Amino acid sequence: MDISVVVPTLNGRERLSTCLDALDDHVPDAEVVVVNGPSADGTTGMVRERDDVSALVEVSDRNLNVARNAGIVEATGDVVALVGHDVVVEESWRDGVAEAMADGAAAAAVTGPVHRAVRAGMTTEDRETRTIAGREVTYFAGENVAFERETLESVDGFDENLLTGGARDCAHRLTHQGLSVSWSTDVCVESTDDGEGVDRDWGVKYHALSYRLVKNYGPRLTVFRRTLQDAVEDGTSVAREVVAGDAQPSSWINSGKHVLRNIAAGTRDGVRARVEDRTDARNPAGLSSRADRAVERYDWR
Repeated sequence: MDISVVVPTLNGRERLSTCLDALDDHVPDAEVVVVNGPSADGTTGMVRERDDVSALVEVSDRNLNVARNAGIVEATGDVVALVGHDVVVEESWRDGVAEAMADGAAAAAVTGPVHRAVRAGMTTEDRETRTIAGREVTYFAGENVAFERETLESVDGFDENLLTGGARDCAHRLTHQGLSVSWSTDVCVESTDDGEGVDRDWGVKYHALSYRLVKNYGPRLTVFRRTLQDAVEDGTSVAREVVAGDAQPSSWINSGKHVLRNIAAGTRDGVRARVEDRTDARNPAGLSSRADRAVERYDWR
């Protein structure tokens, strides 16, 4: 198995260094492609000083899906993995990927648990599935997944119209093509992200949610029910913060308006995307849509 590991990064120099150390320890035969952009913390210099990185691609877009696609284009392995800069692969990771991707295996992609530190110790994400419009979708962690190259070509990579939710969108499109995502407890990583400093942007979340559901399933009742259900749950959560005195009533009202506006905008954009790409890929802004992502390349292969 020839494996390429794509590591997108943005202003995460120290965590990226830890991630690369783990890859060198546990997957020493991998082709490692770092996609950086646009960082302002010395990431480029740090990567260029290492001897365990195969290629470095600099991009100007602050969009994770652009970085993912740029790395996929650069990678040459028959198996392409995506690993977040804020995770470290564990010792069993490579063997788990190899077993899932072996000849005769049914999986087109494989994912596994992400161990995250919490105050009480450690929490582990379980396999997540959901049935939408009669299809059972198996989601994967965008920071811990490996694909057959043919699979990525079939779905045309990730949708660069999305600022968030690109992995979940890809999972829907894999399911639409009848491609399976397997779950392996051996394909595990540990997160080094403490979760601090993450802003909650309801507008971005609901624009992405409505966009990807409408794009993949059409403007049907089940799609709107799912979107509104999530909005009600989040609205209830904010209401509890208001009652507890942790938020102002005006913020709850403004958040609700923001969510509704972005659901409408996401629905509009999803319909447009569905019309623009009627193929099974359902990806109007994917790998094949452009060839100008990289602004600089360093190749040490």
